[in-house]
Amino acid sequence: MRIALDAMGGDNAPVETVLGAVQAAREYGIEIVLVGNPEVLRAELAKSDTAGLKLPIEPAASVIPMDEHAPSTAWRRQRDSSLSISLQMLADGKVDAVVSAGNTGAVVSGGTFILRRIEGIDRPALGVPFPTMGNIGKVFIVDVGATPDAKPHFLLQWARMASIYTERVMGVPRPRVGIVSNGEEEIKGSELVRETFPLLQESGLNFIGNVEGKDIPFGVADVVVTDGFTGNVIIKTVEGTAKMIFDLLKAELTSSLPTKLLAAGLRSNFRRIGDRLDYAEYGGSIVMGVNGILIKPHGRSNAKAIKNAIRVGKTAAEQDIMAVFRELGEQESQVQRPAG
Repeated sequence: MRIALDAMGGDNAPVETVLGAVQAAREYGIEIVLVGNPEVLRAELAKSDTAGLKLPIEPAASVIPMDEHAPSTAWRRQRDSSLSISLQMLADGKVDAVVSAGNTGAVVSGGTFILRRIEGIDRPALGVPFPTMGNIGKVFIVDVGATPDAKPHFLLQWARMASIYTERVMGVPRPRVGIVSNGEEEIKGSELVRETFPLLQESGLNFIGNVEGKDIPFGVADVVVTDGFTGNVIIKTVEGTAKMIFDLLKAELTSSLPTKLLAAGLRSNFRRIGDRLDYAEYGGSIVMGVNGILIKPHGRSNAKAIKNAIRVGKTAAEQDIMAVFRELGEQESQVQRPAG
């Protein structure tokens, strides 16, 4: 098991990326190839006890910036970047997965063109676990930004891949699949939703119908499928709302001595809630539809998030998720698509 880490990608790279790699190598016992500036990476590794750990360095001369204005072509202009080299290693079969917290557009575009799409899969999608109430405690939302303008058969393919991923990597048996809509009734929704609904009904998936935005956090479905524009709005709105609520609680509970005493007594409760909502626990999103395991943690990932993203890549490789995705692609390539 070898996983390539774009050690220069992310808001907190290379400090947090290298620390996360050290923690992952120690906890999971796997080899993690750090891709980036050798001098910088050696300096970061020297800060930790790395005795007995497999953390080789693969040199890369440049970094695609987080604020790159043309991310869709950045990988082509910077073939010597840490992201491009990481992806090429995966394309060449030198590693089993790639983890990059770098620029999302560059990661998705680079993954699509360097790794190529799985034959039969029409467009890539970003799928991400998200915290919910309920027994399972998380929902897998796809797409959250890779393909804003989608077609019905794109959503069907994403739902199939997401269902496989949720079952094999997240351990959810026969996951319930829903589609985001503005009402539960079958007649509700945009043209895209209404055209996708019967495809999902006939798919053989455990399709439960339309899911409204207000129901997603309560675990009514294990997989929620939508177009990349809507999915991105959903997760960013929920993230912002959660932060607002925590900031309001913090302000109220520190406004007077009695509330400070109350907050002190509830500290462990708040910590558990914070852990449940912490993006770092979930390991980031997977770029589905490309021909390799590509994990994209949050751009502001800390060491914990990087470690868990490596865990997700490791689990996906162990479950041989790509073999199943490729088999699905072969089946999809036989399906006749409507013109246009």
